[in-house]
Amino acid sequence: MPITAQASRLGTSAFSDAAPVELRPNASEDDVKAVIRAVYRQLLGNDYLMASERLVIPESLLKDGKITVKEFIRQVAKSELYKKKFFHNNFHSRVTELNHKHLLGRAPYDQSEISTHLDLYETKGYDADIDSYIDSAEYQSSFGENIVPYYRDLVTTGVDQRTVGFTRLFALYRGYATSSRSQLQGNYPRLVTEIARGTASPVLAPGSAYTRPSMSGVPVNSTFGGSTAFGSGRLYRVDVAGIAGPGYPNVRRVNKAVIIPYEELSNHMQRVQRQGGKIASITPL
Repeated sequence: MPITAQASRLGTSAFSDAAPVELRPNASEDDVKAVIRAVYRQLLGNDYLMASERLVIPESLLKDGKITVKEFIRQVAKSELYKKKFFHNNFHSRVTELNHKHLLGRAPYDQSEISTHLDLYETKGYDADIDSYIDSAEYQSSFGENIVPYYRDLVTTGVDQRTVGFTRLFALYRGYATSSRSQLQGNYPRLVTEIARGTASPVLAPGSAYTRPSMSGVPVNSTFGGSTAFGSGRLYRVDVAGIAGPGYPNVRRVNKAVIIPYEELSNHMQRVQRQGGKIASITPL
């Protein structure tokens, strides 16, 4: 059932009034096409998809019954298409927000989730991080093998939900007609302040202004790794070139940029040197 009586005003009716999209046994060709459209809409954040961008081989495998919806979602989330739209050039905490939204249908609940996924990415790489969402008990209990993920915290399901998830999801969801990339805040994380402080986000209608949260004095993750910013509150952007040390995930092919608090500058510079990198610039924020 809808979690709020204001679903129409908040732009959630398209989700709260509709049944989850499921690929059932003996589905028709039109049914499979509807599932594929729903997967693209959910994982690509309602972003525009050109015909040349479609994942033809995974689509064919799904139509032939050789993979489940769950495995189709895995292939979309690991595709260069998804990375181009939501991974490259985003702060990593923003990437984690979007992965939660697209794959689990909710916002991150606490800082431990942000930290866990950052550590997993840095130690095991992008694919392992994506697998951690899709192979989780939460995903299985919520969507199983053949249900397309949906925004669970916009409706009352009683499965793996927290009250704070409803308010936080509105910081990520700005209406059915908008996409995950068309919002004014760009690649900045939306929930960094609330998650760091353990507070709920304001619930704003899609047409309302939503200002970018302050990046000072709260955990901040950069585009390519990130750090936790407390201490003095003085932050620096450190641009690094040529990271190629052993054990560093081979998923980036560009320079690394991080936002570092003053107290961590020395340790970070030493770590860069051990990984074979060079400091290109240090800029106060």
